[in-house]
Amino acid sequence: MLDTHARHLVQPVIGGTAKFLIKLGLSANQVTWIAFLLGVSTGFLLYMNHPYLAVIALWISGYLDAVDGSIARLKQKSTPWGTLLDITFDRIVELSVLIGLGAKFPEAQFMLLLLTASIVFSMTVFLTVGALTEKKGMKSFYYQAGLAERTEGFILFTFMILLPHWLLWITGIFLVVELFTALQRLMEARRILKKG
Repeated sequence: MLDTHARHLVQPVIGGTAKFLIKLGLSANQVTWIAFLLGVSTGFLLYMNHPYLAVIALWISGYLDAVDGSIARLKQKSTPWGTLLDITFDRIVELSVLIGLGAKFPEAQFMLLLLTASIVFSMTVFLTVGALTEKKGMKSFYYQAGLAERTEGFILFTFMILLPHWLLWITGIFLVVELFTALQRLMEARRILKKG
């Protein structure tokens, strides 16, 4: 929801960072890789008892994940390969957080497994609609908005990392939000795809 409706508020900063990194000679794919490496360190940092560093790495990774797309658009070099890397790396970063939490807090593993399943469900709908529809957005495929987008996920991951005594409750809330988003996207998909 925030990615869709609040992006215009932060886009000037994202665009400025993109222009700066272009001047440094970085390509969109290079920034994607930097974001990925920072993001996957989150689970390890969490497991090694560095929750604040984990959160910082997660958010810088997420920010650079927004910047890489701006670089591609500014350089007019958006590619299907870049889109594939972006989407795949996003999921691996999320898995890193979930695996780190599961390794650190075994008592929460079942709830984390349910959350992972709900993310898979929501992303399956999201990616399938993107592949089947002819609509195009700012990205190179149709971007289905929903209650839980990347920023909401990062906010909830942050709470899960920094408030481990509330981990089961926060994971449960995240699970409900993900399932709601999946059903929201499924209903929109039914409307869009039945027209075609």
